[in-house]
Amino acid sequence: MTDDARPVPRPEYPRPQFRRERWLNLNGEWGFEIDRGDSGLERGLLQRPLSGRIVVPFAPESELSGVHDIDFMTAVWYRRTVTLPSDWTGNRFLLHFGAVDHDTTVWVDGNEVGRHRGGFSSFTFDISSHITAGRPAEIVVRARDPRSGPQARGKQSTVYSNQVTEYTRTTGIWQTVWIEPVPPVAMRRPRITPNVAASSFLFDVPLTANTPGSRVRVVVSDAEGEVARGDVRADLDLAPTLQVTLPRDRVRLWSIDDPHLYDVEFTLEDADGRVLDLVTSYAGLRSVSIDGRGFLINGERVFQRLVLDQGMYPDGILTAPDDESLVRDIRLSQAAGFNGARLHQKVFEERFLYHADRLGYIVWGEFADWGCRIPGAPEDWQQPTSSYITQWLEVLERDYSHPSIVGWCPLNETYQFIDDRISVLDDVTRAMFLATKGVDRSRPALDASGYSHRVVETEIWDSHSYEQDPEEFARMMAPIAQGEPYTNREGDREMPPRDTPPWSVPYSGQPYFCSEFGGIWWNASLGHDADEAESWGYGGRPRSVEEFYTRFDGLVSVLIDDPEMFGYCYTQLTDVFQEQNGVYTFDRREKFDMDRIRAAQTRPAAFEDGRARPSLRSTT
Repeated sequence: MTDDARPVPRPEYPRPQFRRERWLNLNGEWGFEIDRGDSGLERGLLQRPLSGRIVVPFAPESELSGVHDIDFMTAVWYRRTVTLPSDWTGNRFLLHFGAVDHDTTVWVDGNEVGRHRGGFSSFTFDISSHITAGRPAEIVVRARDPRSGPQARGKQSTVYSNQVTEYTRTTGIWQTVWIEPVPPVAMRRPRITPNVAASSFLFDVPLTANTPGSRVRVVVSDAEGEVARGDVRADLDLAPTLQVTLPRDRVRLWSIDDPHLYDVEFTLEDADGRVLDLVTSYAGLRSVSIDGRGFLINGERVFQRLVLDQGMYPDGILTAPDDESLVRDIRLSQAAGFNGARLHQKVFEERFLYHADRLGYIVWGEFADWGCRIPGAPEDWQQPTSSYITQWLEVLERDYSHPSIVGWCPLNETYQFIDDRISVLDDVTRAMFLATKGVDRSRPALDASGYSHRVVETEIWDSHSYEQDPEEFARMMAPIAQGEPYTNREGDREMPPRDTPPWSVPYSGQPYFCSEFGGIWWNASLGHDADEAESWGYGGRPRSVEEFYTRFDGLVSVLIDDPEMFGYCYTQLTDVFQEQNGVYTFDRREKFDMDRIRAAQTRPAAFEDGRARPSLRSTT
């Protein structure tokens, strides 16, 4: 409950795959003040009460926050008094933020405890030196969100109002804030790697420190009870590693049709067997592999019928109103015939991934757009910085163990011509690809979705096309059969002329999919001459709903009938503000006969028949 006895918003545990029993949810009412000139520190906002109130974890631009101010906010301030339970004495105290946009500084009782840059990645500060269990302490948060400078904004509008594919901004706290007590020597987040071939899991269990004679024990269970266990010395390495093999009769793979999850318990014990730390988790036994141009899950050809999901809500903007809204979006997607999503232009909160894990919903982990464009473009078309890599590594570390994630893509629609100059974008794109593979060798990485593929080793190849004529769309996609797939270039709405400077390195036989297509505009209440500020989609609005069905079926059929395509991603799941090309409305009402939408997508795909041609790559 909040201080005034109202229910705590978003009360559920925010990190289901690394759970301790004790924690304190700090969502609810906080003191709040907008600092449009970013002069609050000089004006004493760190010391004095703030002028307003806000409901965390909802951004001040949202209705659910109680503020609902959509103008630019250079900085915002939060203040709350917290009293930790007295029985937490003897522990360290970790203050967790799901996400804060964009540049965060935190004080406890006037002492600065940490800073973080990045509006989409989670972060934690150890506040043990500045807070005592049983005694009140004051937490102050300042979030700066300037209009200029390198920053991952995703789809946040860079002008006052919404426009085309840019929407209402998010400033400050927009995911759950919470505190947990941890013992002096504790486990950090384990990394769980499934090994289907060996019917086992590899567990990496990093520690805050080592204790002589200590051990890490892991127990894997299912609905019938304990399946397997293992233990390893924890006094020699900061990250003890052990492999736990499952008995043959208890092996059950995680898949779209059977999203089986094993329960996992991690225990850190001292030399005398006393428990120092205990956390619970879960794991899915699932593999991802590449066979020529084939993208396989558990060794099988699974056509990826993905939908573009931007995770936006009318009243919460980037923040789901409640946990059930996350579940509903997955259920709505599945009802329409999709089996997964590109989580687009946003790092989704971890509870979405938890629900995807348990509902058998495959996803691609992505990051919000930075606005990388051609050198010499306007100043707000930013150039890369090291923050790109830093924030992406934070995401990889948090989300590594989720079985629903089948691939990574750190960049979206970056583009520059390839010439004799090596740009900073080339270096950063390659660095992000190498960082991805350094953290995770179990999943494929796509260097950038659509437009520029700058990394020769990129393991997946894709393109974006919003061609609305199915016959022309088929002509664009057809050259993949000859190993010359459609590649975005200047004038990408049409087949690019061969003399256009390339935006990508040459294709070399990777698995290929069209990762953005469709986007058919449909708002039956508005005519063809509707203003873009009011409603828009790709191409002309169909003249009737029957014409919509014909176009949808035609575009989907081009890809589902192509044995070279391992999947597609249709734009998009829901309307988002003025962009009205979803299969559902922004408030999640049906726009179409879902039986017809589902039927168009769920018939057998040519790729699943195993008829995809072999890779162009050498097998030597």
